[in-house]
Amino acid sequence: MTGFDPFGGETVNPALLAVKQLPPVIAGAEIITAEVPTVFGEAGARVAAIIAEQQPDAVVCVGQAGGSECLTPERVAINLIDAVIADNAGQQPVDEPVAADGPAAYFATLPVKAMVNAAKEQGVPASLSYSAGSYVCNYLMYSVLHYLATGEIGGAGGADGADGGAGVADVAGGAGAAAPGGFVRAGFVHVPFVPEQVPADSDKPSLPLPDIVRGLTAMLAAVVNNEGDEAVSMGRIH
Repeated sequence: MTGFDPFGGETVNPALLAVKQLPPVIAGAEIITAEVPTVFGEAGARVAAIIAEQQPDAVVCVGQAGGSECLTPERVAINLIDAVIADNAGQQPVDEPVAADGPAAYFATLPVKAMVNAAKEQGVPASLSYSAGSYVCNYLMYSVLHYLATGEIGGAGGADGADGGAGVADVAGGAGAAAPGGFVRAGFVHVPFVPEQVPADSDKPSLPLPDIVRGLTAMLAAVVNNEGDEAVSMGRIH
């Protein structure tokens, strides 16, 4: 489990706050947590290094989605960086690929529908998302899935030099070393603001931190307990 540091002028990031409060064991699985920088290139390299070192069965990255009302597992990551604001290193790539030689998109390999239903069963609002955006969250989800598929990570600036352009970087061990015993599932979950981030006179939605922790805990249990996903419709008309 990974959570980003604060970005965009915020002093906290609910993703990191929640990840730090997760139980050490969920549904019999050891939970390893890490903080990652909200920086193109560096975030992907950091998580890839953790995968190579820890050899996890699954990777779940968590990020903040200000304005969201619920927890949203992401179904797809696209091969596009189009940063509306600069990252925490001042990089703001526009219309660049995450990986120049990568596919247009990767689907999450987590049981995302089961995760949604698990959170709802605990009374935590959740829904399936079909867009992780085009900022560092989407970048990291794509990078992790690309690394697990190819042994390379996509990046900008910090991952492949000082030119600020998108590219790929090798990580020692590669995909084979990351999953010597089999397939490593991976994906991303967005969480809303916590109340302390929302001014009293604002109508922006938020969710108490204990609810976010409870929802993520339920989602992780669903990852452990479901090899495949639930055959239920969570599609959208538009």
